Amino acid sequence: MFKSMEGNRVPDVTFKVRRDCEWVEVTTRELFDGRNVVVFSLPGAFTPTCSSSHVPRYHQLAPAFQARGIDEILCVSVNDSFVMNEWCERQGADRITFVPDGSGEFTRGMGLLVNRDDLGFGMRSWRYSMLVRDGVVEKMFIEPEEPGDPFRVSDADTMLRYLDPAAMPPPSVVVLTRAGCPHCARAKAALKSRGIEFEELALNRDIRHPALLALAGSGTVPQVFVDGRRIGGADELEAWLGERRAA
Repeated sequence: MFKSMEGNRVPDVTFKVRRDCEWVEVTTRELFDGRNVVVFSLPGAFTPTCSSSHVPRYHQLAPAFQARGIDEILCVSVNDSFVMNEWCERQGADRITFVPDGSGEFTRGMGLLVNRDDLGFGMRSWRYSMLVRDGVVEKMFIEPEEPGDPFRVSDADTMLRYLDPAAMPPPSVVVLTRAGCPHCARAKAALKSRGIEFEELALNRDIRHPALLALAGSGTVPQVFVDGRRIGGADELEAWLGERRAA
């Protein structure tokens, strides 16, 4: 069973980071001392759960964490800096600092380095998250020790609820659009006016018409999805926003 590091300092480690074609050494003291930091660690860059859920939601909720006194969000993985830098760029996750624990020294010091030869990975990090204040671990959420890659407690929403039990996390919104569509522009403007972030997928660029029909059951745009539920077009979105404001 993994041992929690709550109440202990994080390991004293120096990370080898590639920046602007040069190697830079970054210490844990630089990252943590005198600061409030949220860390989430995962098995590997570009892996499915990490890319589709873990990183995107922490990136989306970064402003909510900042509003509650968090100075930085770190994503740690036992990968080299070249891989982590490329993954960060592909994810568009500029609100998160990607930390390459290439040799696994930090993860080993946390007691969470595990053998994933079953997947051909070698030694990797178990999935977890933690809140660190001035270098001391205040809270850890370690995924249960069971086969596979459990993802139940290290997510961004769980950490946000720990920081603020009354927090209302922003919804996850996706808008399917087409260039030059006035109703699409109206839907996007409505979301922006409420301060709601959204992911835009453009028809014929990110998604094709048959996929639109399959996803939305309609060939018209915009099509708005909130937390995986289809809201509909611009009129339905405005009605949903009105209900949300009244709630």
